[in-house]
Amino acid sequence: MVKYIVKRVLTMIPVLLVISMVIFATVKAMPGDEVTAYFGPGARVTEERRQEVREQLGLDKSKPEQYVRWLGRFVTGDLGQSVTLRKPVASIIGNYVWNTFYLNVVSLIVALIFAIPIGIRQAVKKGSVFDNFWTVFSLLGTSVPTFFFALLLIYYVALNIPGMPINGMRDPMLSSFGYANIFQEISDVAVHSILPVIVLAFSTFASFSRYVRNAMIDVINMDYIRTARSKGLKEKVIIYKHAFKNAQIPLVTLLGLYIPSLFSGAVILETVFVWPGIGNVLINAITQRDTSLVMACLVFSAILMLIGNLLSDVCYSLVDPRIKVDE
Repeated sequence: MVKYIVKRVLTMIPVLLVISMVIFATVKAMPGDEVTAYFGPGARVTEERRQEVREQLGLDKSKPEQYVRWLGRFVTGDLGQSVTLRKPVASIIGNYVWNTFYLNVVSLIVALIFAIPIGIRQAVKKGSVFDNFWTVFSLLGTSVPTFFFALLLIYYVALNIPGMPINGMRDPMLSSFGYANIFQEISDVAVHSILPVIVLAFSTFASFSRYVRNAMIDVINMDYIRTARSKGLKEKVIIYKHAFKNAQIPLVTLLGLYIPSLFSGAVILETVFVWPGIGNVLINAITQRDTSLVMACLVFSAILMLIGNLLSDVCYSLVDPRIKVDE
């Protein structure tokens, strides 16, 4: 297993190198000027000062030379400086990524709490009213755009409930003057999390419940399940101990692919609810032409995706002993 992981990590390096080249070329092709972003739109600056900043940012060099310089800094852990926030990019990502992680982890837990038992029940009651209802519900979850569902919640729910926050992660007044205690801060964050968690959990639930249902249907029809029933085992033992154990394989694969999104952020959702996460930071960086920040966010997401694929393969072999990784 260790040899396999090391081999996969080594193969990820050239893949990440190619991805970074594509991202760099795409970002540099974006319309706009980093120098304008540095001073802000409408700022009156002399041409000499603009040229000085251009040289400071390395924009006077050719595109290949700019990429090589960026790559050299990247491998040493230097992600550059944000031209709009005037802060190191690494510190910006470090500050906002945990807000995204919190939102996505809570949403994932909520989704799994409902998706697993409902998906199992659907498989057991295949073709029933219960199964048909949740099938339609999950189809809605995968079909309805996230931003549209978020706007529906804001308009029909939040605006009709006094005091229900619809943006941000904390109350501006409380966070400015300080919380009385840790419980007040936790309560404030929890209340602000209600709407975004519902929206994100809704779409996540739809995907996972369908995977659980389909995996359970395949397992329930296998011979060893019929043998277990013929031996007189209780239905709950057959379903939850024997069937679901083997139905976890597709679920583990899906969880592995979901891991990158725990950190990379739900861009549209964070923008709608003005959630201070990495997705919202990325959107603002793109609109403001903050190249260093955009590059760091996109490469960070690519790294997470590669790690997620690796973890998915490793967990796949751990759940199913019949599967051996090729070392």
